[in-house]
Amino acid sequence: MLHDVGKLTIADIRRLYSEERVRPAEVLESYLNRIEEKDPAIGAFLHIFKEKAIEEAETLDIALMESKPLFGVPIALKDNICTKGKPTTCASRILEGYVPPYDATVVERLKEAGAVIIGKTNMDEFAMGSSTENSAFQLTHNPWDTDYAPGGSSGGSAAAVAAGMVPVALGSDTGGSIRQPASLCGVVGMKGTYGRVSRYGLVAFASSFDQIGPIGKNVRDTAFLMDVVSGHDPHDSTSIQESHSSLVEALEEEIGDLTFSVPRGFRDLDLSPSVREALGETVEYLRNSGREVREVELPDLEAAMACYYILADAEASSNLARYDGVRYGYRHRADSLIEMYEKTRGEGFGEEVKRRILTGTYVLSSGYYDEYYSRAQKVRAMIIEDFRRVFSEVDVVITPTSPTPAFKLGEKVDNPIAMYLSDIFTTTANIAGIPAISIPARLSPEGLPIGIQVMAGLKEERKMIRAAYALEKEFDFQSKVSGPEVG
Repeated sequence: MLHDVGKLTIADIRRLYSEERVRPAEVLESYLNRIEEKDPAIGAFLHIFKEKAIEEAETLDIALMESKPLFGVPIALKDNICTKGKPTTCASRILEGYVPPYDATVVERLKEAGAVIIGKTNMDEFAMGSSTENSAFQLTHNPWDTDYAPGGSSGGSAAAVAAGMVPVALGSDTGGSIRQPASLCGVVGMKGTYGRVSRYGLVAFASSFDQIGPIGKNVRDTAFLMDVVSGHDPHDSTSIQESHSSLVEALEEEIGDLTFSVPRGFRDLDLSPSVREALGETVEYLRNSGREVREVELPDLEAAMACYYILADAEASSNLARYDGVRYGYRHRADSLIEMYEKTRGEGFGEEVKRRILTGTYVLSSGYYDEYYSRAQKVRAMIIEDFRRVFSEVDVVITPTSPTPAFKLGEKVDNPIAMYLSDIFTTTANIAGIPAISIPARLSPEGLPIGIQVMAGLKEERKMIRAAYALEKEFDFQSKVSGPEVG
């Protein structure tokens, strides 16, 4: 049994195996015990696959370690990633009890790499939310202070990594749903260029925005996991066909040739004082180390938010039309087909999901399509062009990940606009399809983590990861901060 299992990284686990100090089953048992100890106070997991995970760990042959990069590494998956023979509910009543007949492509790649899937994590229902309070099943609490939200929609995955219940996890990011909870929970979260990771087996929210990505304790683990799950997949027509260059190898490259930038007038942005200070310190460090930090004109954030919520909700309206009680999932028994549809969807979906379906249906309706949906598509094209221009001048853009540290549970749940604004710095990367990563920078005076976001141009993950790694070493968050104590 390992006593400090909550602090282990992928490299630590692999070293223990190579030195033959532990077996995969022992590592798994230590994590299962930690989940049993910590998760009652956090609520990160919806499903634990204890028996299956033990079986898989016991069958791993140490002789295969060199050929399997995630050999014996326990991992958690957000519960909108399909797992064959295991529940995938999207934290929704309408999919309660649903068991997919196939694995998502990322799950297949994890298994091929030797990872052990330990369970599925809580989330905002159908990934619609920024606090994980929209789950139909339970609340997830921030490990740093259980009165606070972990962010969302991948709040369960971020909280599980932050609390040391798994070394790494996968989430999905439609408008910041990996990066924002990573920021609020003091871990690293990344989304790649659109198409870098296959969406096959990811339950769709907004198909032109959704991306699966890694959450880890540090940049190296996150890059390591990204390397495993990336690559072309013929099952996904939006998958990038060119080969994926190793991000772990990019960590060894110097950053002297990279050009940095921040939003023009960044000191005047509507940020909490501690977030503004963290961004200012980041700029000061870069300039003190001899690097020019330019101020660039980014897309209008308010216009980007309106664009995102029109287009994402329109796609949600279309994608969620399939949940009608006919083929699978929850069904209300009724006397007529129309009543069955109405009752099934009315009872099966939560309030936030219904709000977005209604909004999306409205903007797609014949009388409003041109006024809303068509105009939002034009704004999206402008945002893509704005970022193309920015990244023709600089290599990376530095912003806050979230305008504030974590907020209290219940604080924004009745104010959708305030909740949506939690993603004001993250949605633009999804609109433009560019890669972005959040790394923990410091703690607020209240002892809550603050994340800094690094964005790069299309397919420029290596530049982004190099910059993030350099900033991580400067922030030295993991060494300076002992981590959350929960349970």
